[in-house]
Amino acid sequence: MNMNLPSTTELGSQLITLMAALMLVVQLLMVVQRMLLTNIRLFAIQSLFLGGIAVVVAFVHHASHVYVIAGLTLIGKVVLLPRLLTRLVHRIQIHQEIEPLLNAPASMLVCGGLTLLGYVVARPFTSLERLGNNTLAVAITLLLTGFFLMINRRKAITQVLALLTIENGVMLAAVALTSYGMPLVVELGIFFDVMVAVMVLGILVYRIRESFASMDTSKLNQLKG
Repeated sequence: MNMNLPSTTELGSQLITLMAALMLVVQLLMVVQRMLLTNIRLFAIQSLFLGGIAVVVAFVHHASHVYVIAGLTLIGKVVLLPRLLTRLVHRIQIHQEIEPLLNAPASMLVCGGLTLLGYVVARPFTSLERLGNNTLAVAITLLLTGFFLMINRRKAITQVLALLTIENGVMLAAVALTSYGMPLVVELGIFFDVMVAVMVLGILVYRIRESFASMDTSKLNQLKG
């Protein structure tokens, strides 16, 4: 009677595929969204899906250390970093990205091409995926669109968010290619490096705002002697 029920691994794979796809959707929304606070919330939602993927991997493979990574992701990227960045936005009183290099339609066109490129690059490695279908392709797309977001936006906070989404793509790739994610020490090192980097960048953003009355990083060219 239970033969038609999906196994735990199959169900876990389906959940990972769904949450990875939702991560990509959220990434595309971040590319076209110009409100900083909304982008911060979108990053928190994306990180929530990533934490959910880590929980599924930990449950399916009985990997207790992945629960640690999932907990750190939920606490750090869903709660702490969004609150830190939100407070920073309120403090500097700049809430909107004014002039991205490419407008929304052009940005979506570029991201469509990057998504296609991500799937093409990942295709030879699909046999290596342990859980989820096309998860590696989504991870590569997150990396590419994260770099594009960093280049396309001039506000320092948006560039910080782009860096964080790139790190989410790296973690998703690790989950896609292995059954247990990266070794705990490596993942902890990357996580705390990102936390420290965001804190330092947060201070830098505030200093840019104080010095130039703007968060436009292109104004740093004025520092040339």
